[in-house]
Amino acid sequence: MTYQEILEQARPRLGAYCKGCVECNGKACRNQMPGPGAKGVGDTAIRNYEKWKEIRVEMDTLTENSPVDTSCTLFGRQFRYPFFAGPVGAVQLHYGDAYTDESYNDALVPGCAAAGIAAFTGDGTNPEVMRAATQAIAAAGGVGVPTVKPWNAQTVAEKMELVKASGAFAVAMDIDAAGLPFLKNMTPPAGSKSVEELRQIIAAVEIPFIVKGVMTVRGALKAKEAGAAAIIVSNHGGRVLDSCPATAEVLPEIVAAVGDSMTVLVDGGLRSGTDIFKALALGAHGVVIARPFVTAVYGGGADAVAAYAEKLGAELADTMMMCGAHSLAEITREMVRL
Repeated sequence: MTYQEILEQARPRLGAYCKGCVECNGKACRNQMPGPGAKGVGDTAIRNYEKWKEIRVEMDTLTENSPVDTSCTLFGRQFRYPFFAGPVGAVQLHYGDAYTDESYNDALVPGCAAAGIAAFTGDGTNPEVMRAATQAIAAAGGVGVPTVKPWNAQTVAEKMELVKASGAFAVAMDIDAAGLPFLKNMTPPAGSKSVEELRQIIAAVEIPFIVKGVMTVRGALKAKEAGAAAIIVSNHGGRVLDSCPATAEVLPEIVAAVGDSMTVLVDGGLRSGTDIFKALALGAHGVVIARPFVTAVYGGGADAVAAYAEKLGAELADTMMMCGAHSLAEITREMVRL
């Protein structure tokens, strides 16, 4: 199954919002929410995409002709590739009723596992969203990362019980979802967390905790202070605040600030194996990609998810070979040009 075939099959199933673009660049859906767009004009999502494209790779084939190894390790677990499917919840609302959250995760999670990667799963106001996600992860032997929104303390505690029961190898919280209007309507309201509030949440779980939604050095250092094992440099795909910098713009300074003290992942507009290479060259340990994996599920279920992952992996391997990197450890800052 080619990616073009996946797109063609997905388009009639995607509902009114997502257009199933050849390459998801944020332009056709820029201000649509519900849908894959943004609550504002959507310029941040477009900037995410364009800034990765502005970075160029340095070709160098005067190297040893040997196989390329794309494998990586995250929290002691080995994966075939250094990229992961991003969290998406309420798929019927945002992408069309061809899938429920349960059937979506029942395709995404095993499809990723079959391809040798893992899926971050989403959350929503409906408790069934997290329940379906954690059940899918449990069925895959814990190969997945449930992503909990920054609810109030009681709701977070309830969600974490589901996470523990799933056997997941890590858990995430998308702090950047604090910008979603529906969180503010809770009593007490959900949203931003202080370092102390986050520390208490992290202390209550027994698996590595990932903070998604870090866009500044000070944010990264606060996540570290709270005890996070990893961060995802992310602006929620450009959905929650216009005029943000792109993730590619802030990634290098955040990596420099935290050094080797924590794992750094990045998302936002990465759409190819070459983009993944660029992120690794700028210091990320791995990449998270969300919207195109939704298209893959709608275009062919678990098989299409695995096919899309294989496409990205092949592009990454080809870029590594053409730039003289035979393992992820050999990818360096000198291999890209800003």
